[in-house]
Amino acid sequence: MMNVSNLLVAACALVSSSAVLGFQMTPSTSYSRPSSLSHQAESRLPHSSAIMPKTSRGQGSLLRVATAMDDDKSLDDAMIRQIDRKIQNYEKKQEAYTAKLDAAKAELEKFQAAKNRYLEGLTIGGEGASDTSFSETTARSLVKSMMWRVIAGSVTFFTSLRFSGSMSTALSIVGSDFFSKAATMFIGERLMNKSGAGRKSGADGVGRSLAKALLWRLFAICNTLTMSWLIAKDLSMASKIAGSDAVFKTGLMFFYERAWAKIEWGKEYSIEFSI
Repeated sequence: MMNVSNLLVAACALVSSSAVLGFQMTPSTSYSRPSSLSHQAESRLPHSSAIMPKTSRGQGSLLRVATAMDDDKSLDDAMIRQIDRKIQNYEKKQEAYTAKLDAAKAELEKFQAAKNRYLEGLTIGGEGASDTSFSETTARSLVKSMMWRVIAGSVTFFTSLRFSGSMSTALSIVGSDFFSKAATMFIGERLMNKSGAGRKSGADGVGRSLAKALLWRLFAICNTLTMSWLIAKDLSMASKIAGSDAVFKTGLMFFYERAWAKIEWGKEYSIEFSI
């Protein structure tokens, strides 16, 4: 039994020594590193900036921080200047609106005071003032002119038809002077509106209405006579048409003016304050 054990131990020792000798005697083969591994290794090496001295890296960081701060400051200054301009603009608008508001308040106080004086039985324009001046609006003058042309044109049509006996002649005479007379009467109304003569108590007086009727009729007679003569080619007929118009339309226009004197539409009163 001892002999078997001793034999096994000897055999194991012999095998172990052979293995060691074999490993040492095996020639070493040359090992070449794959290129991919070399590239990966190089890519994992730190960049030169990462291994810079700490002093250089600190100076670069400070420079970048200072540049960023300068940019932010320039942007803030531009925004502040823009806000200042808007503030100045709205301050100017506020001043203008405040001035308008103050003026409106002053006018309101004047009208309220005038109303109170009127309710107390005093004269609005001051003591001793008996007339109230006013003017007519452009719309009032336009409506007056067009309405009178409709009335006067109807009269001219019937008189022309009466003396000419021709419908076409009568229509030609009326149509020829309708718009021309409407325009000239409108211009006359605007010119007469610049004068306050004959106006009292907020309306045209009788004398003013009569003067307007006579002045307008002088112009209208000349116009009607000329147009009737040119169209009818008969001076006698044209004279009859113009003459009949002169007699009838002068009185008609006087009453027309008196009717408009009682109409308040289109009047603008000029209130003079003496407070």
